[in-house]
Amino acid sequence: MTPFPAPVRTPLSEPWWEGLAQGRLLFQRCNACNHAWLPPRAECPECLGDSWQWHKASGSARLISWVVYHSAYHEWFRDKLPYNVAVVELDEGPRLISSVLSPGPSRIEQRLALVIQQEEGIALPRFRCADESRAA
Repeated sequence: MTPFPAPVRTPLSEPWWEGLAQGRLLFQRCNACNHAWLPPRAECPECLGDSWQWHKASGSARLISWVVYHSAYHEWFRDKLPYNVAVVELDEGPRLISSVLSPGPSRIEQRLALVIQQEEGIALPRFRCADESRAA
């Protein structure tokens, strides 16, 4: 069996992974210009400042875009076909690549709610339609 394509953890990204393991989605915010971002990086992508802090996201987001894959580009995903890959914008501003759980996305700007799921022992941020999460 093909192993899970595990993400690479670095000292810079470790707080992000630890936050997910504890049920929190974290993002960085610049102390100089207040810009918020993901994925983790050492400098603000807006002003290049190196003074920033981790913040907890509310878990609310909106769908920016998505694509549905019908071919697996890594063997591990073959049994997951078809699956979606989505660009999600947190209410706090940062965007991340994730997926929207079944029944999947239906429209751009759709409201989403964070769901942290374990995949091969790794906590990953995923989302579901916000109206669905209220009913669950």
